[in-house]
This record gives sequence, C-alpha cells and structure tokens, in this order.
Amino acid sequence: MISRRRVSQAVAAGMAAGTAGVSGAGQAVAAQGLGPLRHVRTEVLDIAYHVVGPADGVPVILLHGWPFSPAGSYAEVAPPLADHGFRCYIPYLRGHGETRFRHRDTFRSGQQAAIGADLIEFMDALGIRRALYAGYDWGGRAANVAAALWPHRCTGLVSVNGYLIQNIARAQEPLAPSLELGFWYFFYFLTERGAKGLERDREGLGRVVWQRNSPEWRFTEAEFAQTAQLWTNPDYVAVTLHSYRHRLAAAPGAPRYEKLERRLLGQPTIPAPTVTLDGKADGVTPWTDGSSYRPHYTGPFAHHVVPGAGHNLPQERPDAFVSAILEVHDLG
Repeated sequence: MISRRRVSQAVAAGMAAGTAGVSGAGQAVAAQGLGPLRHVRTEVLDIAYHVVGPADGVPVILLHGWPFSPAGSYAEVAPPLADHGFRCYIPYLRGHGETRFRHRDTFRSGQQAAIGADLIEFMDALGIRRALYAGYDWGGRAANVAAALWPHRCTGLVSVNGYLIQNIARAQEPLAPSLELGFWYFFYFLTERGAKGLERDREGLGRVVWQRNSPEWRFTEAEFAQTAQLWTNPDYVAVTLHSYRHRLAAAPGAPRYEKLERRLLGQPTIPAPTVTLDGKADGVTPWTDGSSYRPHYTGPFAHHVVPGAGHNLPQERPDAFVSAILEVHDLG
C-alpha cells in the first residue's frame, strides 16, 4: 500500500532541496536539484550522468525512457529521495544527451541486452557494488534486464509497466489491434521512410509520442525544449532505429551482446524485491492489475495503478514514483 504520509514527506523534502547553480545550459538542470553534469567511462561509452544525495547513501539508479529526459523525469524524484538518505545516480542512455560511444567502429545498438549491460558497466565504473534500480520504458527495460541477468547486483526494482524484457522469439506474433495501434512508431521505424522522418524531424515525432503516450500530461514548452536538446546526439537516430527494429526481430543484434540475448530468450525471472506501477492514463500501454507479469518476479512484490499518470510516470506523478522506491526498499 502506498503511504500518502510518506509521499507528502518526500515531496516536501524535494521542494526544500538546495539548488546550487552552474553556468550555461547546465544551470536549468542544477536549478532542478540535480547538480552539474558528470561523466564516467566504460569500455563502450562515455556516460553523462547526475548524482544527488549523500555520498554514503543507499545507491539508487534512476533510468529514463525514450524519447524523454532524465533531468525532466527525475527533477522532482531525486531530491526527496536524497532527503531520505538515498544516493541517486541518473545516467543518460546511449544515444541521448552527452553520452557518447568511445569508438567510431562500435555497433550503434539499441537492443535490450546493450542497455542492460550499460547499467552494469556504469556501476562498475563508479565502484557501485549493488543498487536499487528504478525506471520506465527503455530505462525500465534496462533495469529488468540487469536485475534478471546480474541478480546479485540489484537490491530492489521499481518498474513502470512491469516485466519489460522483450520476448523476441515471439516478435512476429500479433497483439490485439487496439494494442498494435499504440505501437505505430515501432512499425514506422522499420521503414526507410520512418528513418528519414526521424532524422528530419526529431522534435515533431517526439512531440507526437509525448502527446499520445501521455494524453493527460500538460507539459510545458520549456520542458519539451530541454528534452529536445538531447536528441541532437549524433547517435540518437541510429540507436533509436536499431532498438525498434531489433525488438521486432527485423535487425540483427551486435555480436558483443549475443550471449546475453540468448539468455533473455528464456524470459528469466527476477528475484529482487519489486514494485510495479501502471499509469491509468498511459496512452500506449494500458494499465493492468499486474497479474500477467507477476510470475516473472519471484521475490516480494507489490503492484499499484497510478491515476492520472501516462507513460512518463516519474515526471507526471513523481510522488507515486518516490513512494514506490521507498516501498521496495522496505520490502528488501
């Protein structure tokens, strides 16, 4: 059960958090309580990230979705968590913002095994032995993949829309037409027309996704403009196209992740304590009671439906997301 008292305390703490500024584009981010942009190198990536909270705090990694911003999604989540003693790490996914591939010849993969491995390699680079994972959309998928394949690294999981590990072996099996409708861009990106459309009008496509996937969210133009800056990343188009083509078994994966993808074909279970959330106003993934994916989670488990929340649940209902993290920490 989500505690309203704990939510109120968390939100109040976030409003009271300090906002030390930095110059230039980073100033708006710092004013949101996330501090300056930092970088850490893995074998594959130079990963941009923010960190909020006490140095000795409980590690939690907050993972954003596509096409959204980690700064926007977690501006009202990280400060209250920091007040509760969490050390919040907020990385930018491959292909987004200032995260860059280190080598020109690296396959610009967006497949699920790649973003799951990125999470573990990010932890390794920062010396984080174990952490709580929380995310949605691409970020939720990365969290589920890492929690399933490296269970000893995960202390707990908050996942919007539940078990997000793709069953690529069944990628060619159709869903109900009403569900396929929401996935229109999956099929658009299979075509060269879609590739050109994304390249030529990233903002136009992103705006449509925001509006359709979160129909009750009244985002500001400033929020949208800040996020649109992330899509100028030179690998944004390649990573996005590969992500959607690979999940529909229409493109091969990178050889580097072949063994991991084979393990994911088995739809592995996740033993970590887990809280799943569904937005009741999600325009692409209808809310459920959580029973369909409950068998994938073998540890302590809770599920909540969040009224008024769309696909970008942390930004739309940060209080519910904060409360879910507090809840899953208590389950552990």
